[in-house]
Amino acid sequence: MSQFQVTILGCGSAMPTTLHNPPSQLVNMNGKLFMIDCGEGTQLQMRKFKARMSKLQGLFISHLHGDHFFGLPGLITTLSMLGRTSDLNIYAHEEIRLMLNPLLLYIGHHMQFKINLIPLNPERHELLLEDESIQINSFPLKHRIAANGFRFEMKKSSRAYAYCSDTAYHPEIVPLIQGVDLLYHEATFAESERERAAETYHSTAREAAEIAKMAGAKKLVIGHYSSRYNELGILLKEAVEVFPNSELAVEGKIFEV
Repeated sequence: MSQFQVTILGCGSAMPTTLHNPPSQLVNMNGKLFMIDCGEGTQLQMRKFKARMSKLQGLFISHLHGDHFFGLPGLITTLSMLGRTSDLNIYAHEEIRLMLNPLLLYIGHHMQFKINLIPLNPERHELLLEDESIQINSFPLKHRIAANGFRFEMKKSSRAYAYCSDTAYHPEIVPLIQGVDLLYHEATFAESERERAAETYHSTAREAAEIAKMAGAKKLVIGHYSSRYNELGILLKEAVEVFPNSELAVEGKIFEV
């Protein structure tokens, strides 16, 4: 069977803790390596878990809150130091240029590769990348700022992975993630903080499970934990009550799709 894996590099949220790294994942599709989000320290996590930076084909940034993209300067600099020459595509909202342009002005004369920014559409579903074996789409989420989820699919086997973070409870995404083999959905809060989740446009673990159930997903992985939870058992318990095949994201864990 063709290779299709998701590696968790970070599954915390905006407030730094010693328990979890900021959000980032690697998606391996038959040796084609893609990154979703790039929080601080992501390049160190790649080293720690022995991911080959040279294989990185593209980055997908869900939205422009710092915990999802503050790792980019370090990663780009390290890729340059490693002698990268092939283009790097970054799929992100247009405003990321406000950070990228000064960075590239500062270090760009040392770089041997080009960065291509492909703007995301925060208003509608769209095809981002397709070849003979894979297809990657984005779709709108519901957050305080423009945010997109992503669906990765192996065309021959129809296996699919969907990433939904950061987002409030948003049933409108269900048709776009229908039947995925693996769903990552943020679960920032427990049910006791449901009002806080709604105020901040985040989801509870139970709400994540309800989305997985409605979508007919085969497995749910929850993450983006609030720093208030030193023990994650309550989040997993609330998810499993609605969707039994739920697991916690953990740094270094690899999920087969």
